[in-house]
Amino acid sequence: MSEPTATTGGTKTMVAVVQERYGAEPEAVLRTARLARPSIGPGEVLVRVRASSVDRGTWHMMAGLPYAVRTVSGLRRPKLPNPGRNIAGVIEAVGSDVTGFAPGDAVYGTAVAAFAEYVAARPDRIAPKPTGLTFEEAATVPVSALTALQAVRDKGKVQEGQQVLITGAAGGVGTFAVQLAHAFNARVTAVASTLKLDAVQALGADHMIDYTREDFLAGPRRYDAVIDIAGNRGLRDLRRALTPRGRLVITGGETNGPWLGGTDRQLRAQMLSPFTGQHLGTFISSEHADGLRDLSGLIDAGALSPVMDRVYPLAETAAAVRHLLDGRVTGKLALALPAE
Repeated sequence: MSEPTATTGGTKTMVAVVQERYGAEPEAVLRTARLARPSIGPGEVLVRVRASSVDRGTWHMMAGLPYAVRTVSGLRRPKLPNPGRNIAGVIEAVGSDVTGFAPGDAVYGTAVAAFAEYVAARPDRIAPKPTGLTFEEAATVPVSALTALQAVRDKGKVQEGQQVLITGAAGGVGTFAVQLAHAFNARVTAVASTLKLDAVQALGADHMIDYTREDFLAGPRRYDAVIDIAGNRGLRDLRRALTPRGRLVITGGETNGPWLGGTDRQLRAQMLSPFTGQHLGTFISSEHADGLRDLSGLIDAGALSPVMDRVYPLAETAAAVRHLLDGRVTGKLALALPAE
């Protein structure tokens, strides 16, 4: 990563993670290499990446599983150099049609093939980096916190005084969701494993349930909103935990099925929702600058902050993905790149 900038036939190059084929094992398919720096169009900016991060979506894009993701990532092989999405860095150059950004601006957001020293980004997918965050911290926010914001605020419609259950509360999306529900003055019940309960409580959870010791849906409490991030419980069980007008938002839940990979629960929830007083559903998270600016406001106000588990150098991206798959992560994993 510290090697000097190279040129090939006058083309500047960069260090990037590359992947030529799909595979479930990161060590088998991810490596670093030198690629040509991306060029930008009139409506794009070139960002010198200072940090990125991995999330569960990284693995899905890397593995090409469930198969439905290949309609986006490439049917037979990945069409992008790497599966990275999150960026935090400094604008190097702006296209002729870009306004509102200039070289030297510190930004964060999303871009394709983000595990690289440089990326071409769209202005509507980035925003000024929160001043109180390091680049590594900022890079953990975009995908996971946008998902949490849309799940809690937009789909769950969480309001003051409501009872909210959040599964997977110690994960990347979950740690943001707990903080957001707390910021909206809801009463938060968080589900996590034994070793992660203290970390979740520190985020503002009012009640904690250790799913390794008790059934988190077996108690008498009924919830106005259930944000199901890491669960795989059936719809019938989840509905029993809701109030008659409660809202279920399924944002995750993994199975080993190669075709649907657990998304069948989401599909069944949406089909059932019109026939019940409860609102049952899911969503595909939107990546946009408006949401990033909303998150920046919450971060600047002290209501939201990333929970950092570990920072890896870019060259150890495969190890970061492996750590994520091992299931021991609390919060987020970042990837750091050198300033020069």
